Amino acid sequence: MVRLPHPIQYQGSKRSLALNILHFLPRKVDRLIEPFTGTAAISVAACSRNISQRFWLNDINRPLIELLELIIQRPNEIINAYTEIWNAQHQNSILHYFEIREQFNTLNDPKLFLYLLARCVKGAVRYNSDGGFNQSPDKRRKGTHPDKMTTNIQGVSALLNGKCKFTSLDYRQILDQANPNDFIYMDPPYQGVCGNRDSRYFSGINVDEFIEAIDRLNRRSIPFAISYDGRRGDKTFGIALPQELGLQKVELEVGRSSQATLLGRSEMTIESLYISPKLLETHGTLTQLTR
Repeated sequence: MVRLPHPIQYQGSKRSLALNILHFLPRKVDRLIEPFTGTAAISVAACSRNISQRFWLNDINRPLIELLELIIQRPNEIINAYTEIWNAQHQNSILHYFEIREQFNTLNDPKLFLYLLARCVKGAVRYNSDGGFNQSPDKRRKGTHPDKMTTNIQGVSALLNGKCKFTSLDYRQILDQANPNDFIYMDPPYQGVCGNRDSRYFSGINVDEFIEAIDRLNRRSIPFAISYDGRRGDKTFGIALPQELGLQKVELEVGRSSQATLLGRSEMTIESLYISPKLLETHGTLTQLTR
C-alpha cells in the first residue's frame, strides 16, 4: 500500500482511517467538501485515488487552514520556515518551544503553528479557555526532521496544488453553499455532541444546530458521510445521531488502544461513520459501496 503524505501531526486526524472511509464515497465526485477539514486527510486520500480533483477545505481554526494553504499552494515557503525554526531549537529546545508557542499565540502565524504541531506531546492539540494553544513539548523528541517534513509537504502539494478552495467559516455557511453534485465529508469535534467545551478543539459546535444542518442536507438531496461518535471497550465517545435522520451507521475499526494495552487490557477502538440517504439511494447498499 502506498503511504500517503501527511505533514501535520494532529490527534484525531482520520489519516489512519482515510482509505477505509473512501470505500463509502462515490467512485467519482465533482467536488469534495470538508467543512471540518483538520489535516485534510480525506481530501489527500481521495485525490490520490482520483475520486475527485476539486476540493473545498474549510476549518474555523484560521491558522490551521492558512497552514494547509501554505503547504498546498506555497510549499517552498513553509518548508524553509519550518527548517529554520526546527534548526534554531538545538541549544535549548524546550525553551525554544515555549518561545515559539508564545509568539504563535500573539501572531497566529501558521508557519509557527507547524513547528508546534510537529513538536507537541503526541500531536495532541490543546487550547485554553481563551483559545490560546497551550500544549507542552514532547521532551523525548524534537519533532519531525526537516527532510521528512519536506517530503511530506511536497507530496501533499503535488496532489492538491491548484485544486483547492480554502475558507475559515462556520460549517453551516459551507453546507448551505453545497449542491447535489458535491460530496461532503464531516468530522465535527466531539465536544459538539457532549455539550461541553473540550480543550482538544479550537471551537465547538451545538448538537441541535448540527442535527438541523444535517436535516437540511437530506431535504436538499446532498450526499454526505459523517464521522461522529465512537467507543473503546465499554467507554463511548459522543452520542449516536438520531435515527430520524435516516442515516446508516457503519463501525470502522481504528485499531487496538495502546493506552489500554499498557494497562493490561486488550481493547479495540471503534469509530462510527454515518452514510446519508442520498448516498445510499444513488450508489446502492453498503455492500455495493464497499470495494
